Amino acid sequence: MPSKFLEELSNDYEKLFETEIGYDVIIYAGEEPNIKEIHAHSNILCIRSKYFRTAFSNEWAEKQDGKFILKKPNISPHLFDIILRFIYSGNIELKNLQGPDVLKLLIVVDELNIQQLISHIQEYLIEHQTEFLHQNPTGILEMVYQHETFTDLWDFCLENICEDPKILFNSDKFVNLKAPLLELLLKRDDLNLDEIEIWESLLKWCFAQQNINNDPTKWDKDDITKIERSLHVFIPLIRFYDIEPTDFFYKVYNYKDVLPQDLIHDLLEFHIVPDVKPKTNVPLPRKSNLKPKLDSTIIQSNHIPLFASWIDKKDSSYYNNKNIPYNFKLLYHSGRDRFDAASFYRNCDNKGATIWVAKIQGSTQLIGGYNPLDWNGNYGWKNTRDSFLFNFTDGKNISGAKFGYVKEPSKAIFCGEDQVMQMGFFYCNGNNKWVNNDVNSNYYPDISIPRSFTVESYEVFQVTKK
Repeated sequence: MPSKFLEELSNDYEKLFETEIGYDVIIYAGEEPNIKEIHAHSNILCIRSKYFRTAFSNEWAEKQDGKFILKKPNISPHLFDIILRFIYSGNIELKNLQGPDVLKLLIVVDELNIQQLISHIQEYLIEHQTEFLHQNPTGILEMVYQHETFTDLWDFCLENICEDPKILFNSDKFVNLKAPLLELLLKRDDLNLDEIEIWESLLKWCFAQQNINNDPTKWDKDDITKIERSLHVFIPLIRFYDIEPTDFFYKVYNYKDVLPQDLIHDLLEFHIVPDVKPKTNVPLPRKSNLKPKLDSTIIQSNHIPLFASWIDKKDSSYYNNKNIPYNFKLLYHSGRDRFDAASFYRNCDNKGATIWVAKIQGSTQLIGGYNPLDWNGNYGWKNTRDSFLFNFTDGKNISGAKFGYVKEPSKAIFCGEDQVMQMGFFYCNGNNKWVNNDVNSNYYPDISIPRSFTVESYEVFQVTKK
């Protein structure tokens, strides 16, 4: 019953905002020619936001005819309307906003110091706008860096860039990265790049910053001085001893004029004289700090926390790459092993819980399922309440995932010598022609898996507790 009253209260306050009865605040949101006049109530705004308490204090307040006047040209009327509706009702809907607008909204709620929304919007971006966050990693990282409260988004961006650095280091905007951010990245032990690639990326960044030719034979003294100054803070962060001798000779030693001479001497000695150890304490190779790579040509590492969350019947964002409680070991790949039932059972028989993923031919769509029991050649049905099917319309966009747990446990899993991966009446006949007749049987929810399709490839992973 209390929840019903709270809902009624929320609705009444939203009606108060819409009807504007007794308003004493006039807000001018946006810039010409799109300025909108919005009316509100100072008591409600002050109770819900420290920003408005300050804005309506005697020191700040501008009043006309007994009404507070607030001008916010940097906030669009649409976003201000969303924020005010949240302040009045406690409700907010983000799913109709595109990624850039959600990010703008986050910046606005930070400015207005609405703490509940700062955390909520970050969670939404991370869970539902992953593809957008990857589109402009440099710009988003620099934006997040400017806001101390965006801690969740900061950690997410850094972890994803370190796990897949090429989304940043190979982008055209990498050379525009601010020096403090590049320094933070090069300090990371989990930056998943070979050291020679890190060194070459640093040089590319440096040459672009100084607008200098990358051919050292064409440098004059001024060029050398500029590059030395630009590289100075980064040199201790490069793990030169982890660079192979051939790469050192052709890709590092060539730039000896801008590197400390004692470093060049020590590296030459290390590479030329047998059994010589580094003369200074050097950090461990970055690779030793990395998580094992996922052995797959179909899915990416960001799918794994999602699978683990579904397996444990948690919210989709419950696990991340740091706290996954399962190991995923590749048992079968249709491109490596034979594309038939015999090969499937030979590799997957009696291996316990498994998750399988298939790529639909001619598309980016991925479908799959989880069997918490096992596969074996014994003909018949297996009973479980924990199996599920899933569907990614675009396998690279995990935010678009659909999944559903079994509805008829007694028909959850079927094993038979001529059937591969049968769950309900969704199955493969031992080749790349797959059929989904479960729409009629209703043993699993309808998650928009096609009725029939051809599979380009599929993989099966053994799932075990760590």
